[in-house]
Amino acid sequence: MLLLAALCLAPALGSRLTAADESGQPNILFIFTDDHCTQALSAYDPSRITTPNMDRIAREGMRFNRCYVTNGICGPSRAVIQTGKYSHLNGFVRNGNRFNGDQQTFPKLLQKAGYQTAIVGKWHLASTPQGYDYYDVLKGQGPYYNPPMITEGSDGSPVTRPHTGYTTEIITEKTLDWLKQQRDPNKPFMMMYQHKAPHRNWRPAPKYLNWLDDVTIPEPETLWDDYSGRTQSARRQEMTVREHLNANDLKLSGYGNMNEAQKKVWDAAYGEKNKAFEAARSSMSEEEIVKWKYQRYVKDYLRCVKSVDDGIGEVLDYLDEAGLADNTVVIYSSDQGWYLGEHGWFDKRWMYEESLRTPLLARWPGKIAPGSVNDDIVSNLDFAETFLDIAGVDVPDDMQGRSLVPIMEGDTPDDWRQVFYYHYYENPGAHNVARHFGVTDGRYKLIHFYALEGEKIDDWELFDLKDDPNELQSVYGSTDYADVQKRMLEQLAEKQKQFGVPADTELGPPRRNNRRRR
Repeated sequence: MLLLAALCLAPALGSRLTAADESGQPNILFIFTDDHCTQALSAYDPSRITTPNMDRIAREGMRFNRCYVTNGICGPSRAVIQTGKYSHLNGFVRNGNRFNGDQQTFPKLLQKAGYQTAIVGKWHLASTPQGYDYYDVLKGQGPYYNPPMITEGSDGSPVTRPHTGYTTEIITEKTLDWLKQQRDPNKPFMMMYQHKAPHRNWRPAPKYLNWLDDVTIPEPETLWDDYSGRTQSARRQEMTVREHLNANDLKLSGYGNMNEAQKKVWDAAYGEKNKAFEAARSSMSEEEIVKWKYQRYVKDYLRCVKSVDDGIGEVLDYLDEAGLADNTVVIYSSDQGWYLGEHGWFDKRWMYEESLRTPLLARWPGKIAPGSVNDDIVSNLDFAETFLDIAGVDVPDDMQGRSLVPIMEGDTPDDWRQVFYYHYYENPGAHNVARHFGVTDGRYKLIHFYALEGEKIDDWELFDLKDDPNELQSVYGSTDYADVQKRMLEQLAEKQKQFGVPADTELGPPRRNNRRRR
């Protein structure tokens, strides 16, 4: 049936089917998480956790080692994926914006090509999803327990419905229900299976509340970073394990959206451990307290990841059981990277490696060689173009990324990008990370911090990632790197011209408090 459908659609599309295999247009399963870093995915780094189902995608497909995001924060990353355009063009530059769903998006183009489209889980773009035949999405950020979710009502209008249970498991159940019961088996599908986890504040599922209790997670070597080798922005942030994890983050207070039965299970897991910490706290050194916070934070983060991995396994198993696996492209990624204590931080936002780089795994039987590893610079800017190319749909000229299909097939184009442009806008804002933009070629990275707390700044950093992979010492202004600096400045200007980046002059209100600057 899929072959017949594809043959019927081809004349109407007027587009090539080069990416479609002989059995028809492939199905696409896009699995997406929030704030998941490569440090917590064992296909990249097995030192903290084992993620067998994510690893299965890598083992049976391709692992991308350098997938960079254009703007490292939740909503903007999602808008880039929908449109294939940088934030300044798709209109969603920071969290709190509202996505204009009337603009061109890849799901609308897939619908025109005969695909049935669906999105389940975290949307986080404020507007009602457009271009999807089915949506069932979290309201806003969504809680970890008992989430209200928005779907289409009988009259076509959005309705919010309550749910009871653990959000990661509910999202998986809804994804499987649509795949099993609601999709049209005569059409290829595009399913966006999108988790809230492991976003802050990292509330684990009941089955994992005590997992890792008897384990000590390794500390990153930069946990005690003093920021001496960088400009003021690194010191003035508000995202340290030492100072900025609150009692709710650390499970010392609060239940979120739990019901009474869930609270009892929660208290049984955390109650005695919390009492022991509070009893010892006054006699602990500052370093001991930071170490305790780190263990509590990272373990809860990993526990949340574990539930996501379980859900992915259920969905992959269903594809096998239903005979869909051979004609379904499976892609796994996250909205950006994350800090698991590196530089003493949690959160994201920076152009530094831990948040710039996001996981990307892809499996496409017959197209991607199992166990492939790729080191090209790819990006979430390329996802929309890739989905369209897989479906055999021409990529619109105004999209700014490129299809990853040739790379997946082992044939990186000779003119593939060598330099990548990044731009972060959200300041004033949460965690007080300065507005900045920059370029990297994978070896060197140039960053310009231009606004902080509503005031202009003019700070530059340059890193040699080969000699300084942890980005601890900027070499901007060093005579030893004069030629590199000149080249990177030229590349920055070229990229801003290429992408039509306007000057960012609306800097927001200055901060007028007496907060101590570190």
